Amino acid sequence: MVLGEFEIMLKQAMGLDAASIGSTSIERAVQERLAACKLEGLPEYWELVSTSESERQELIEAVVVSETWFFRDREAFTALARIVQEDWLTSRTQSPLRLLSLPSSTGEEAYSIVMALFDAGLTANRFRVDAIDITRRALALAERAVYGKNSFRGNQLDFRERYFEATTQGYRLSDVVRRQAQFQLGNLFAADFLSDVESYDVVFCRNLLIYFDRATQDRAITILERLLKPQGVLFVAPSETGLLLSRDFISMNLPLAFAFRKASVNSTRRRTEAATQTKLASSSRRAAMKPGTNPKPIRAFLAKASSAPESLPVVAAEEKPKIAMDQAAKLADQGRFVEAAKCCEEHLLKNGPSAQAFHLMGLVRDATGNHPEATSYYRKALYLDPDHHEALIHLAFLMEKQGSAAGAQALRERARRVEQRSKA
Repeated sequence: MVLGEFEIMLKQAMGLDAASIGSTSIERAVQERLAACKLEGLPEYWELVSTSESERQELIEAVVVSETWFFRDREAFTALARIVQEDWLTSRTQSPLRLLSLPSSTGEEAYSIVMALFDAGLTANRFRVDAIDITRRALALAERAVYGKNSFRGNQLDFRERYFEATTQGYRLSDVVRRQAQFQLGNLFAADFLSDVESYDVVFCRNLLIYFDRATQDRAITILERLLKPQGVLFVAPSETGLLLSRDFISMNLPLAFAFRKASVNSTRRRTEAATQTKLASSSRRAAMKPGTNPKPIRAFLAKASSAPESLPVVAAEEKPKIAMDQAAKLADQGRFVEAAKCCEEHLLKNGPSAQAFHLMGLVRDATGNHPEATSYYRKALYLDPDHHEALIHLAFLMEKQGSAAGAQALRERARRVEQRSKA
Protein backbone atom coordinates (compact mmCIF):
# COMPACT_ATOMS: atom_id res chain seq x y z
CA MET A 1 0.00 0.00 0.00
CA VAL A 2 1.49 3.34 -1.08
CA LEU A 3 0.47 6.89 -0.33
CA GLY A 4 -0.23 7.57 -3.99
CA GLU A 5 -3.42 5.52 -3.84
CA PHE A 6 -4.79 7.84 -1.16
CA GLU A 7 -3.85 10.84 -3.32
CA ILE A 8 -5.76 9.36 -6.27
CA MET A 9 -8.79 8.68 -4.08
CA LEU A 10 -8.80 12.27 -2.76
CA LYS A 11 -8.56 13.64 -6.28
CA GLN A 12 -11.52 11.52 -7.36
CA ALA A 13 -13.50 12.49 -4.26
CA MET A 14 -12.83 16.24 -4.12
CA GLY A 15 -10.62 17.18 -7.08
CA LEU A 16 -7.55 17.77 -4.89
CA ASP A 17 -4.21 17.91 -6.68
CA ALA A 18 -1.75 16.45 -4.16
CA ALA A 19 1.02 18.74 -5.43
CA SER A 20 -0.97 21.81 -4.34
CA ILE A 21 -0.66 20.99 -0.62
CA GLY A 22 2.20 18.51 -0.66
CA SER A 23 2.30 14.76 -0.23
CA THR A 24 3.55 15.22 3.32
CA SER A 25 0.31 16.98 4.25
CA ILE A 26 -1.73 14.09 2.89
CA GLU A 27 0.51 11.58 4.62
CA ARG A 28 0.04 13.43 7.92
CA ALA A 29 -3.74 13.36 7.50
CA VAL A 30 -3.71 9.62 6.70
CA GLN A 31 -1.56 8.88 9.75
CA GLU A 32 -3.86 10.99 11.90
CA ARG A 33 -6.89 8.99 10.81
CA LEU A 34 -4.99 5.71 11.06
CA ALA A 35 -4.30 6.47 14.72
CA ALA A 36 -7.85 7.68 15.37
CA CYS A 37 -9.26 4.43 13.99
CA LYS A 38 -6.71 2.41 16.02
CA LEU A 39 -5.59 0.41 13.03
CA GLU A 40 -2.18 -1.19 12.59
CA GLY A 41 -1.17 -0.13 9.09
CA LEU A 42 -2.05 1.47 5.77
CA PRO A 43 -3.59 -1.65 4.17
CA GLU A 44 -6.15 -1.89 6.97
CA TYR A 45 -6.96 1.80 6.77
CA TRP A 46 -7.20 1.68 2.98
CA GLU A 47 -9.77 -1.10 3.23
CA LEU A 48 -11.77 0.98 5.70
CA VAL A 49 -11.66 4.26 3.79
CA SER A 50 -12.47 2.47 0.50
CA THR A 51 -15.67 0.98 1.91
CA SER A 52 -16.83 3.61 4.40
CA GLU A 53 -18.28 6.89 3.15
CA SER A 54 -18.16 8.34 6.67
CA GLU A 55 -14.45 7.56 7.05
CA ARG A 56 -13.74 9.01 3.62
CA GLN A 57 -15.40 12.19 4.84
CA GLU A 58 -13.24 12.11 7.98
CA LEU A 59 -10.11 11.91 5.83
CA ILE A 60 -11.29 14.88 3.77
CA GLU A 61 -11.87 16.78 7.02
CA ALA A 62 -8.30 15.98 8.09
CA VAL A 63 -6.81 17.09 4.76
CA VAL A 64 -8.64 20.41 4.45
CA VAL A 65 -7.06 23.24 6.44
CA SER A 66 -9.17 26.39 6.75
CA GLU A 67 -7.30 29.68 6.45
CA THR A 68 -9.53 32.74 6.18
CA TRP A 69 -10.59 35.92 7.94
CA PHE A 70 -13.23 38.61 7.71
CA PHE A 71 -13.03 40.90 4.66
CA ARG A 72 -10.04 39.05 3.24
CA ASP A 73 -9.01 41.03 0.16
CA ARG A 74 -11.32 43.87 1.14
CA GLU A 75 -11.44 45.32 -2.36
CA ALA A 76 -13.66 42.44 -3.48
CA PHE A 77 -16.32 43.40 -0.94
CA THR A 78 -16.00 47.07 -1.83
CA ALA A 79 -16.55 46.12 -5.46
CA LEU A 80 -19.56 43.99 -4.51
CA ALA A 81 -21.17 46.95 -2.74
CA ARG A 82 -20.49 49.18 -5.74
CA ILE A 83 -21.96 46.68 -8.23
CA VAL A 84 -25.07 46.25 -6.11
CA GLN A 85 -25.60 49.99 -5.68
CA GLU A 86 -24.92 50.95 -9.31
CA ASP A 87 -26.38 47.98 -11.20
CA TRP A 88 -28.78 45.98 -9.11
CA LEU A 89 -30.48 48.59 -6.94
CA THR A 90 -31.16 50.77 -9.99
CA SER A 91 -32.75 47.94 -11.97
CA ARG A 92 -36.47 47.19 -11.96
CA THR A 93 -36.14 43.65 -10.66
CA GLN A 94 -37.69 42.96 -7.28
CA SER A 95 -36.31 39.45 -6.93
CA PRO A 96 -33.96 38.98 -3.99
CA LEU A 97 -30.28 39.03 -4.86
CA ARG A 98 -28.82 35.51 -4.74
CA LEU A 99 -25.19 35.07 -3.71
CA LEU A 100 -22.98 32.01 -3.22
CA SER A 101 -19.84 31.57 -1.09
CA LEU A 102 -17.91 28.47 -2.21
CA PRO A 103 -16.06 27.16 -0.30
CA SER A 104 -17.48 28.90 2.74
CA SER A 105 -14.94 27.45 5.18
CA THR A 106 -15.65 28.69 8.72
CA GLY A 107 -18.00 31.40 7.53
CA GLU A 108 -15.93 34.57 7.50
CA GLU A 109 -16.39 35.18 3.77
CA ALA A 110 -20.14 34.55 3.71
CA TYR A 111 -20.70 36.79 6.72
CA SER A 112 -18.45 39.47 5.21
CA ILE A 113 -20.72 39.44 2.15
CA VAL A 114 -23.74 39.94 4.38
CA MET A 115 -22.14 42.83 6.29
CA ALA A 116 -20.99 44.48 3.05
CA LEU A 117 -24.52 44.34 1.64
CA PHE A 118 -26.08 45.70 4.82
CA ASP A 119 -23.57 48.55 4.72
CA ALA A 120 -24.48 49.12 1.06
CA GLY A 121 -28.08 49.77 2.07
CA LEU A 122 -29.78 46.46 1.37
CA THR A 123 -32.41 45.21 3.77
CA ALA A 124 -32.66 41.60 4.87
CA ASN A 125 -35.50 40.76 2.47
CA ARG A 126 -33.48 41.90 -0.58
CA PHE A 127 -30.77 39.24 -0.60
CA ARG A 128 -29.79 35.72 0.44
CA VAL A 129 -26.33 34.13 0.79
CA ASP A 130 -25.84 30.39 0.30
CA ALA A 131 -22.61 29.13 1.87
CA ILE A 132 -21.29 25.68 0.95
CA ASP A 133 -18.28 23.75 2.18
CA ILE A 134 -17.03 20.19 1.94
CA THR A 135 -16.17 19.85 5.64
CA ARG A 136 -18.67 19.47 8.48
CA ARG A 137 -16.24 20.87 11.06
CA ALA A 138 -15.90 24.16 9.21
CA LEU A 139 -19.66 24.42 8.82
CA ALA A 140 -20.21 23.77 12.53
CA LEU A 141 -17.85 26.63 13.39
CA ALA A 142 -19.58 28.88 10.85
CA GLU A 143 -23.01 28.21 12.33
CA ARG A 144 -21.68 28.75 15.86
CA ALA A 145 -20.41 32.17 14.65
CA VAL A 146 -18.05 32.90 17.54
CA TYR A 147 -14.62 34.02 16.35
CA GLY A 148 -11.18 34.60 17.82
CA LYS A 149 -8.71 37.36 17.08
CA ASN A 150 -7.20 35.54 14.12
CA SER A 151 -10.42 36.10 12.16
CA PHE A 152 -9.95 39.87 12.44
CA ARG A 153 -6.89 41.16 10.58
CA GLY A 154 -5.74 44.53 9.42
CA ASN A 155 -6.64 47.95 10.74
CA GLN A 156 -10.18 48.36 9.36
CA LEU A 157 -12.14 46.63 12.10
CA ASP A 158 -15.00 49.09 12.58
CA PHE A 159 -17.41 46.39 11.39
CA ARG A 160 -16.63 44.41 14.54
CA GLU A 161 -18.11 47.14 16.69
CA ARG A 162 -21.31 47.15 14.64
CA TYR A 163 -21.93 43.48 14.14
CA PHE A 164 -20.22 41.56 16.97
CA GLU A 165 -20.52 41.20 20.71
CA ALA A 166 -17.42 40.50 22.79
CA THR A 167 -17.81 37.40 24.99
CA THR A 168 -15.47 35.26 27.08
CA GLN A 169 -15.34 32.70 24.23
CA GLY A 170 -14.64 35.28 21.52
CA TYR A 171 -16.57 37.69 19.34
CA ARG A 172 -20.14 36.53 18.75
CA LEU A 173 -21.76 37.59 15.47
CA SER A 174 -25.14 39.29 15.66
CA ASP A 175 -28.22 37.26 14.80
CA VAL A 176 -29.27 39.73 12.10
CA VAL A 177 -26.15 38.81 10.10
CA ARG A 178 -26.28 35.10 10.91
CA ARG A 179 -29.82 34.75 9.59
CA GLN A 180 -28.80 35.97 6.12
CA ALA A 181 -26.38 33.10 5.42
CA GLN A 182 -27.56 29.52 4.95
CA PHE A 183 -24.78 26.95 5.35
CA GLN A 184 -24.82 23.47 3.88
CA LEU A 185 -22.50 20.57 3.17
CA GLY A 186 -21.62 20.14 -0.49
CA ASN A 187 -19.02 18.84 -2.93
CA LEU A 188 -18.44 20.87 -6.09
CA PHE A 189 -17.82 17.72 -8.11
CA ALA A 190 -20.81 15.74 -6.90
CA ALA A 191 -23.07 14.71 -9.79
CA ASP A 192 -26.06 16.48 -8.26
CA PHE A 193 -24.25 19.56 -6.94
CA LEU A 194 -26.82 22.41 -6.81
CA SER A 195 -28.63 20.82 -9.72
CA ASP A 196 -32.06 22.02 -8.64
CA VAL A 197 -31.36 25.60 -7.54
CA GLU A 198 -31.83 28.91 -9.28
CA SER A 199 -28.63 30.40 -10.66
CA TYR A 200 -26.78 33.10 -8.73
CA ASP A 201 -26.26 36.81 -9.25
CA VAL A 202 -22.88 36.70 -7.48
CA VAL A 203 -20.49 33.82 -6.80
CA PHE A 204 -17.43 34.07 -4.56
CA CYS A 205 -15.08 31.19 -5.37
CA ARG A 206 -11.66 32.31 -4.18
CA ASN A 207 -8.57 30.24 -3.47
CA LEU A 208 -10.21 26.98 -4.53
CA LEU A 209 -9.08 26.54 -8.13
CA ILE A 210 -5.42 26.64 -7.06
CA TYR A 211 -5.87 23.22 -5.42
CA PHE A 212 -6.77 21.52 -8.73
CA ASP A 213 -4.76 20.46 -11.75
CA ARG A 214 -5.62 22.11 -15.07
CA ALA A 215 -8.15 19.52 -16.22
CA THR A 216 -9.97 19.71 -12.89
CA GLN A 217 -9.85 23.50 -12.99
CA ASP A 218 -11.65 23.40 -16.33
CA ARG A 219 -14.31 21.12 -14.85
CA ALA A 220 -14.75 23.49 -11.91
CA ILE A 221 -15.09 26.57 -14.14
CA THR A 222 -17.71 24.81 -16.24
CA ILE A 223 -19.73 24.18 -13.08
CA LEU A 224 -19.31 27.80 -11.97
CA GLU A 225 -20.56 28.96 -15.37
CA ARG A 226 -23.68 26.86 -14.89
CA LEU A 227 -24.30 28.36 -11.45
CA LEU A 228 -23.92 31.97 -12.61
CA LYS A 229 -26.65 34.06 -14.21
CA PRO A 230 -25.89 35.54 -17.66
CA GLN A 231 -25.09 38.94 -16.10
CA GLY A 232 -23.77 37.48 -12.86
CA VAL A 233 -20.42 38.30 -11.25
CA LEU A 234 -17.73 35.79 -10.29
CA PHE A 235 -15.03 36.72 -7.77
CA VAL A 236 -11.79 34.70 -7.73
CA ALA A 237 -8.36 35.01 -6.11
CA PRO A 238 -5.53 37.00 -7.74
CA SER A 239 -3.59 33.93 -8.88
CA GLU A 240 -6.72 32.45 -10.50
CA THR A 241 -7.51 35.28 -12.92
CA GLY A 242 -5.57 33.75 -15.81
CA LEU A 243 -7.80 30.68 -15.71
CA LEU A 244 -10.93 32.73 -16.33
CA LEU A 245 -9.37 34.83 -19.06
CA SER A 246 -8.63 31.63 -20.95
CA ARG A 247 -12.35 30.84 -20.83
CA ASP A 248 -15.42 32.86 -21.80
CA PHE A 249 -15.06 35.48 -19.04
CA ILE A 250 -14.04 39.13 -19.08
CA SER A 251 -12.69 41.27 -16.25
CA MET A 252 -14.92 43.98 -14.80
CA ASN A 253 -11.83 46.20 -14.44
CA LEU A 254 -12.34 46.84 -10.73
CA PRO A 255 -8.91 47.32 -9.13
CA LEU A 256 -7.83 44.47 -6.83
CA ALA A 257 -11.34 42.96 -6.84
CA PHE A 258 -10.65 40.19 -9.39
CA ALA A 259 -14.28 40.22 -10.52
CA PHE A 260 -15.43 38.70 -13.81
CA ARG A 261 -18.56 38.41 -15.92
CA LYS A 262 -19.44 36.00 -18.69
CA ALA A 263 -18.45 37.41 -22.04
CA SER A 264 -21.24 38.65 -24.33
CA VAL A 265 -21.39 39.18 -28.08
CA ASN A 266 -20.57 42.85 -27.54
CA SER A 267 -17.42 42.05 -25.60
CA THR A 268 -15.53 40.27 -28.39
CA ARG A 269 -13.09 43.16 -28.73
CA ARG A 270 -12.15 43.08 -25.06
CA ARG A 271 -11.66 39.29 -25.13
CA THR A 272 -9.36 39.67 -28.14
CA GLU A 273 -7.30 42.30 -26.32
CA ALA A 274 -6.95 40.10 -23.25
CA ALA A 275 -5.86 37.17 -25.43
CA THR A 276 -3.32 39.44 -27.16
CA GLN A 277 -1.79 40.42 -23.84
CA THR A 278 -1.55 36.80 -22.71
CA LYS A 279 0.01 35.83 -26.04
CA LEU A 280 2.61 38.59 -25.67
CA ALA A 281 3.51 37.38 -22.19
CA SER A 282 3.75 33.78 -23.43
CA SER A 283 5.95 34.67 -26.40
CA SER A 284 8.22 36.69 -24.10
CA ARG A 285 8.70 33.64 -21.88
CA ARG A 286 9.49 31.39 -24.84
CA ALA A 287 12.08 33.84 -26.13
CA ALA A 288 13.66 34.13 -22.71
CA MET A 289 13.96 30.35 -22.29
CA LYS A 290 15.09 29.51 -25.85
CA PRO A 291 18.01 27.05 -25.69
CA GLY A 292 21.42 28.41 -26.63
CA THR A 293 20.58 32.04 -25.94
CA ASN A 294 21.14 34.28 -22.96
CA PRO A 295 17.89 35.37 -21.32
CA LYS A 296 17.24 39.01 -22.09
CA PRO A 297 16.35 41.43 -19.31
CA ILE A 298 12.63 41.53 -18.53
CA ARG A 299 12.47 45.21 -19.43
CA ALA A 300 13.52 44.37 -22.99
CA PHE A 301 10.43 42.20 -23.44
CA LEU A 302 8.16 44.69 -21.75
CA ALA A 303 9.36 47.50 -24.00
CA LYS A 304 8.15 45.56 -27.04
CA ALA A 305 4.67 45.36 -25.54
CA SER A 306 4.40 49.08 -24.84
CA SER A 307 2.55 49.59 -28.12
CA ALA A 308 -0.26 47.17 -27.19
CA PRO A 309 -3.73 48.56 -27.95
CA GLU A 310 -5.35 50.81 -25.39
CA SER A 311 -2.41 50.72 -22.98
CA LEU A 312 -3.00 52.66 -19.81
CA PRO A 313 -0.85 55.78 -19.30
CA VAL A 314 2.55 55.22 -17.73
CA VAL A 315 2.50 56.19 -14.07
CA ALA A 316 4.01 59.66 -13.70
CA ALA A 317 7.14 60.08 -11.54
CA GLU A 318 5.42 62.44 -9.14
CA GLU A 319 2.57 60.03 -8.35
CA LYS A 320 2.67 58.16 -5.10
CA PRO A 321 4.11 54.61 -5.17
CA LYS A 322 0.82 53.18 -3.88
CA ILE A 323 -1.03 54.58 -6.89
CA ALA A 324 1.46 52.93 -9.23
CA MET A 325 1.04 49.57 -7.51
CA ASP A 326 -2.75 49.89 -7.58
CA GLN A 327 -2.48 50.51 -11.33
CA ALA A 328 -0.28 47.43 -11.75
CA ALA A 329 -2.78 45.31 -9.82
CA LYS A 330 -5.62 46.62 -11.98
CA LEU A 331 -3.75 45.70 -15.15
CA ALA A 332 -3.08 42.21 -13.81
CA ASP A 333 -6.77 41.84 -12.93
CA GLN A 334 -7.64 42.70 -16.55
CA GLY A 335 -5.28 40.02 -17.82
CA ARG A 336 -2.92 42.64 -19.24
CA PHE A 337 0.06 40.89 -17.73
CA VAL A 338 2.75 42.48 -19.88
CA GLU A 339 1.59 45.98 -18.96
CA ALA A 340 1.25 45.01 -15.29
CA ALA A 341 4.83 43.77 -15.30
CA LYS A 342 5.97 46.98 -16.99
CA CYS A 343 4.21 49.05 -14.36
CA CYS A 344 5.96 47.08 -11.61
CA GLU A 345 9.30 47.47 -13.36
CA GLU A 346 8.88 51.24 -13.58
CA HIS A 347 7.83 51.35 -9.93
CA LEU A 348 11.00 49.47 -8.96
CA LEU A 349 13.19 51.71 -11.08
CA LYS A 350 11.74 54.90 -9.58
CA ASN A 351 11.24 53.81 -5.99
CA GLY A 352 13.75 51.05 -5.39
CA PRO A 353 13.21 47.45 -4.26
CA SER A 354 9.75 46.72 -2.87
CA ALA A 355 8.36 43.48 -1.43
CA GLN A 356 4.90 44.47 -2.68
CA ALA A 357 6.13 44.99 -6.24
CA PHE A 358 8.15 41.77 -6.28
CA HIS A 359 5.18 39.83 -4.94
CA LEU A 360 2.87 41.23 -7.63
CA MET A 361 5.48 40.42 -10.28
CA GLY A 362 5.47 36.88 -8.93
CA LEU A 363 1.68 36.71 -9.22
CA VAL A 364 1.83 37.95 -12.81
CA ARG A 365 4.43 35.34 -13.77
CA ASP A 366 2.48 32.69 -11.86
CA ALA A 367 -0.76 33.53 -13.68
CA THR A 368 0.93 33.20 -17.08
CA GLY A 369 2.62 29.91 -16.19
CA ASN A 370 6.17 31.22 -15.93
CA HIS A 371 6.98 29.42 -12.71
CA PRO A 372 10.79 29.93 -12.67
CA GLU A 373 10.44 33.71 -12.79
CA ALA A 374 7.53 33.60 -10.35
CA THR A 375 9.74 31.69 -7.92
CA SER A 376 12.51 34.25 -8.31
CA TYR A 377 10.19 37.19 -7.61
CA TYR A 378 8.59 35.54 -4.58
CA ARG A 379 12.09 34.95 -3.18
CA LYS A 380 12.97 38.60 -3.75
CA ALA A 381 9.83 39.66 -1.90
CA LEU A 382 10.79 37.40 1.02
CA TYR A 383 14.35 38.75 1.04
CA LEU A 384 12.92 42.22 1.68
CA ASP A 385 10.11 41.04 3.93
CA PRO A 386 10.75 37.57 5.43
CA ASP A 387 7.27 37.63 7.00
CA HIS A 388 5.37 38.28 3.76
CA HIS A 389 2.67 35.66 4.32
CA GLU A 390 1.20 35.57 0.80
CA ALA A 391 4.65 35.25 -0.80
CA LEU A 392 5.44 32.35 1.55
CA ILE A 393 2.26 30.52 0.63
CA HIS A 394 2.57 31.05 -3.14
CA LEU A 395 6.24 30.05 -3.15
CA ALA A 396 5.39 26.91 -1.18
CA PHE A 397 2.85 25.90 -3.83
CA LEU A 398 5.37 26.41 -6.62
CA MET A 399 8.15 24.50 -4.86
CA GLU A 400 5.81 21.58 -4.28
CA LYS A 401 4.88 21.51 -7.96
CA GLN A 402 8.59 21.56 -8.83
CA GLY A 403 9.20 18.49 -6.67
CA SER A 404 10.71 20.12 -3.60
CA ALA A 405 8.38 18.82 -0.90
CA ALA A 406 10.84 19.54 1.92
CA GLY A 407 11.35 23.13 0.81
CA ALA A 408 7.62 23.67 0.46
CA GLN A 409 6.99 22.28 3.92
CA ALA A 410 9.64 24.58 5.41
CA LEU A 411 7.93 27.58 3.82
CA ARG A 412 4.55 26.52 5.17
CA GLU A 413 6.06 26.22 8.63
CA ARG A 414 7.40 29.76 8.28
CA ALA A 415 3.95 30.93 7.22
CA ARG A 416 2.43 29.28 10.29
CA ARG A 417 4.92 31.01 12.54
CA VAL A 418 4.05 34.34 10.94
CA GLU A 419 0.37 33.63 11.64
CA GLN A 420 1.13 32.72 15.23
CA ARG A 421 3.05 35.94 15.75
CA SER A 422 0.18 37.94 14.27
CA LYS A 423 -2.19 36.27 16.72
CA ALA A 424 0.08 37.17 19.61
